[in-house]
Amino acid sequence: MTDPMIAARQRFFGTEVVDPGTGRVRPDRVVVSWFGCASFAVALGGTVFLLDAWVPRGLTAGYVPTTPAEVAALRPAAIFLGHGHFDHAADAGPIARASGAVVYGTAEHCAAVRRRVGDAELRCVELGSAASEPGDRFDPEFADPIAVTVVRHLHSAPTAKDRTPRGSAALRPRPCPCDIAAYRPGRAEVGHLARHLADAEGGTLLYQFRTDAFTLTWHDSSGPLLDRAPRVLEVLRSLPASDLHLGAVQGFNQYTNGLRDPRSYIEALRPAVFAPSHHDNWFPIMTTRGAAYREPLREELSRIPAERRPELRMLLDRDDYLAPARLTFTV
Repeated sequence: MTDPMIAARQRFFGTEVVDPGTGRVRPDRVVVSWFGCASFAVALGGTVFLLDAWVPRGLTAGYVPTTPAEVAALRPAAIFLGHGHFDHAADAGPIARASGAVVYGTAEHCAAVRRRVGDAELRCVELGSAASEPGDRFDPEFADPIAVTVVRHLHSAPTAKDRTPRGSAALRPRPCPCDIAAYRPGRAEVGHLARHLADAEGGTLLYQFRTDAFTLTWHDSSGPLLDRAPRVLEVLRSLPASDLHLGAVQGFNQYTNGLRDPRSYIEALRPAVFAPSHHDNWFPIMTTRGAAYREPLREELSRIPAERRPELRMLLDRDDYLAPARLTFTV
């Protein structure tokens, strides 16, 4: 029988990069595997870790083809939380407890994760608190050879229509309840959603991970930095340019200002490749499938001068869930 850790890693990262005897992931590969909303399993420098920890469910079941138990079987070294809402952190406690992963987040994230699993000793590295100022920077120790920088920023929020040249057209994709019938939830999924629907934000964090050969930046929300926290953009510009930028594109400001806010992050972080997240049908009474964002994203990126414009590596539900070949890089 295959070891559950090896089986999970081969499924998430690909059989060609995972040692079939030890489960070790090749350090000369960077592999990013999307498992819904803004959650990713990452292998970088031979270390496995998670960005957010929620397998989407509640109004659907089985839409994303994995479970929290399989994610825990990856034996991640860490779980990095962008913020505390249910669609980002609801599975963090159980996965951390089952896998031994260290959680990284604000003091409020840590308290919430520990409370949900009833374990005051669960290991969690506190990166400021909900009272931290936008633009505050943290540089926690993690795992050699990976350096980590964390920047406090803003959750998505509506702002007045930006009528300056930097503004963008409103984006109002039609919700798609189509998947509720095809992936009908049961009592367990509905109960999970009901228990976590009111989970607090607890502060919003952006993470950059660097090795000598690769820089990965991720954030699970895109706030109105241009209006409310321009200092954050200054901090992001001071960071090394990203080889891969994983950024949330769906947000509350899209109904007024379209994809202006995600573009502001992209312009500041200067990635070679941009892959969108938080744009799939994770909550199908207010969301739609990622295909609705494909052309608007291409149009938004076309506003960036060609010499600074990243390659758009589109992720589409459900085809690109647990599809490691989509975001595998040789270093």
